[in-house]
Amino acid sequence: MQTTESLKRRLKSAGDLLSVVKTMKALAAVSIRQYQRAVESLTDYNRTVEMGLQIVLKERMGGATQTKTAAVKRLGAIVFGSDQGLCGQLNEQISVFALEHMKTMGVKKENRMVLSVGARVADYVEDAGQPINEVLTTPSSTAGITPLVQEIIMIIDEWHFRHQVDHFLLFYNKYLSGATYRAHMVQLLPVNREWLKEIARKKWDSKSLPIFRMDGDLIFSSLIREYLFVSLYRAFAESLASENASRLASMQNAEKNIEEQLQDLHVQFHRTRQMTITEELLDIVAGFEALQKEAS
Repeated sequence: MQTTESLKRRLKSAGDLLSVVKTMKALAAVSIRQYQRAVESLTDYNRTVEMGLQIVLKERMGGATQTKTAAVKRLGAIVFGSDQGLCGQLNEQISVFALEHMKTMGVKKENRMVLSVGARVADYVEDAGQPINEVLTTPSSTAGITPLVQEIIMIIDEWHFRHQVDHFLLFYNKYLSGATYRAHMVQLLPVNREWLKEIARKKWDSKSLPIFRMDGDLIFSSLIREYLFVSLYRAFAESLASENASRLASMQNAEKNIEEQLQDLHVQFHRTRQMTITEELLDIVAGFEALQKEAS
């Protein structure tokens, strides 16, 4: 049977742990909003890129949108996960989703190149038998996203020219609301032809279409690089928001379990304390009766 002193120590430990869990819960909630704002800030930037593409494509209605889709020979996959724990099934879910999608595409493992953002998701992918070619750390804030986006674009260029990788896919968890998210896939390259056609067919807001004097191919290439930046930045922000949403859910469950444990410990403490007091009173009564017998 536990003593009141041991129960006091357990109550203090549980209380300290509850304080830590509540702090992590608050930090996760704040981080979610931070990455949500980052995603929202991309809306105007993305709109500007689309308007630029709309101008170029209206002048060049043809080659860029009518090329036949090439068969996938070598595939580049960028999988976004986490470096830190306490985020539930986030890494396992996205790794399973990515591997199943690559399998359905019919691309053999030796023709895949995988870049993992986060060491924990890399472990899941490698455990499933898929080698990892590159591992990047996840940023700790929105300020660290841009340098990593630029690094990934350099890796994409290298894989394309050195290893003849012609298709690139993004796999990340897309934040929904509260503590919920879902696995999501985006075809990064080649650019979706239907999306380009849709942009080209859009009606321009004003009566006159802006003109450009630079080389059309150069402008188109620059705009596509901006599209890559937006897509990768969004993937980072959505993944980080989902990571914190998963951590928020884990902390909510942990908080509930600790509070239940604290309640049980309080009951045990009061019961043990009452039994100790009762035993001490019985000892006093027994001693008093023994003294009375000796006196008589």
